[in-house]
Amino acid sequence: MKKIITVGREFGSGGRELGRRLAEELGIAYYDKEIVSGIAEETDFSEGYIRGVVECTPSKLHPITIGRSFAYVGDYQLSHIQSVYSAQDKIIKNLAREDCVIVGRCADYILRDENPYRIFVYADFVSRLRRCTDRAYEGESLSEKQIKQRIRDMDKGRAKYYDYYTGQRWGARENYDLLVNTTDVVIKDIVGGIADIVKKSRA
Repeated sequence: MKKIITVGREFGSGGRELGRRLAEELGIAYYDKEIVSGIAEETDFSEGYIRGVVECTPSKLHPITIGRSFAYVGDYQLSHIQSVYSAQDKIIKNLAREDCVIVGRCADYILRDENPYRIFVYADFVSRLRRCTDRAYEGESLSEKQIKQRIRDMDKGRAKYYDYYTGQRWGARENYDLLVNTTDVVIKDIVGGIADIVKKSRA
């Protein structure tokens, strides 16, 4: 049976690391940021714009950079956002032709006909704050207050995007096969056990 694992995650929970390590443990492909690059190639929107769309509510207006030109926001904004989602849908379905782990981007819903193993990763706020602080937020110099706000904003954006396109509640336990609490957990220490669960469920 084909192994397709999708990983939803709260910001700072370590979901991206868990997905990557799980793919390595299972010996299958891993996709995350590559999807954004693929959408950029499909649509000619900038990767920055695409990241903004997939992390925010679709009704929110974003400035659009197409190639090197700037387009003013107008009534056509929603059609551009829909173009991003349509390209994402196409790319994710193509990637899922082989065994893989896909992080975020409504993959659990997009691939629902493929019966993916759906994981959601979460942690308490203190643990998430510590993880974000330890990684220095990818080179940015942010205060603790700014990091806290970034965590809240990212979660809010992901939830609205997921809810909008799926009609389901982001993080709701009934939408997933496995919920993983990474509070005070070293991700690499739990991946083996999760891999065993996935193997048994897809045997």
